[in-house]
Amino acid sequence: MSKSKADEKILSYNDVVLRRSDLDILGGPYFLNDRIIEFYLSYLSSFYPSSDILLVPPSIAFWVIQCPFAAALKDFLEPLHLSEKELVLFPVNDNEDVNTAEGGSHWSLLAYYRNANLFVHHDSCRSLNSEPAMKLYKAVVEYVGLSESGSEARYLECTDSPKQVNGYDCGLYVTAIARVICDWHVNGKKTDANDLWFSVVKERVTSSSVHCMRTEILVLIRDLMEKHSGQHAQE
Repeated sequence: MSKSKADEKILSYNDVVLRRSDLDILGGPYFLNDRIIEFYLSYLSSFYPSSDILLVPPSIAFWVIQCPFAAALKDFLEPLHLSEKELVLFPVNDNEDVNTAEGGSHWSLLAYYRNANLFVHHDSCRSLNSEPAMKLYKAVVEYVGLSESGSEARYLECTDSPKQVNGYDCGLYVTAIARVICDWHVNGKKTDANDLWFSVVKERVTSSSVHCMRTEILVLIRDLMEKHSGQHAQE
């Protein structure tokens, strides 16, 4: 495929623009890029339209991890109103070069849940992203606010998180786990602050269900493209 063909815009969804090359990524066994992750998180935000949930785009999470200035970080994070959210999901990437777009080689997910006063890091590959996840946690923890007892939110490395069986599905694990956590938060029966989503994630996020995510996201994009095309045809 030529470069111009690969860069062709195929869908504009909320604030995310997808290109022809994104379909190729989903069609084969390839590492997911920022656009696909951002698209799916944006879709989840629309599917679970709760004002107490925030799904942070990859670009913002990356900037927070790499931001060297506390003052700039404050101006950037305050508009997110983290202290008003019950559930916040951050995609974590191991890219360390701020000059390299679409960099990095591994995705994971950092989830904050207010009722438990806890950040949980889900990594599908032996806590490979524990360092950037911890940097992200340290950067945002003061902005989510203190618990009723006045304590700061804790950080937990979830060692029992579902594990990938190849070298390229980490982004799909992020999308799958994010979906389960959102569904658990909106529809789950939560009895207390310690009744978290771990067992539901372990039950629903398997190697086979993650493998199906590629097709699910691809079909979702094609359906939205068809719907968008139909709307234009009627105008």
